[in-house]
Amino acid sequence: MPHTVLRLFREPDSSPPLAEWLADLERQDPQAFAKCVQRIQMLESLGSELRRPHADALRDGIRELRAKAGTVNYRILYFFCGSNIVCLSHGFTKEAKIPPAEIDTALRRKKLVESDLDTYTAEWEE
Repeated sequence: MPHTVLRLFREPDSSPPLAEWLADLERQDPQAFAKCVQRIQMLESLGSELRRPHADALRDGIRELRAKAGTVNYRILYFFCGSNIVCLSHGFTKEAKIPPAEIDTALRRKKLVESDLDTYTAEWEE
C-alpha cells in the first residue's frame, strides 16, 4: 500500500485550524492530544484501509477519525483529495451525534481544496 500524504486545510496566509486545535488540546489534555495524533498516524499509514472503530464515513466524502480520552469523544474530519492524499479539515469534541454544521464546514473546505490544493492546504508536520 502506498504511503498516504497528509495535508491540513488552511485559508491562504493563515494557520491550519487543526494545528491550532491540536496545540490547544496538547496544553489542556496531553493524553487526548496523544490519542488524536496516534489516529492521524494510523491514517497516514493505512489510508483508505482505516476503518471503525478508528475511522468512519459520514456523508458526501467526509470521514472522521475517532479518538476517546476518558469520557470525551474527539473527532477529526477529513476527506480524500487524490488516491493517496488526505486533507485534515478540523477537530472538535462531540457529545452525541456529530453536528451537521461540522460536516458542512468540512464540505465547504473540501470544495476549496478541490479548486486549488496548494493554496488551501499545508503540509502535515508532527
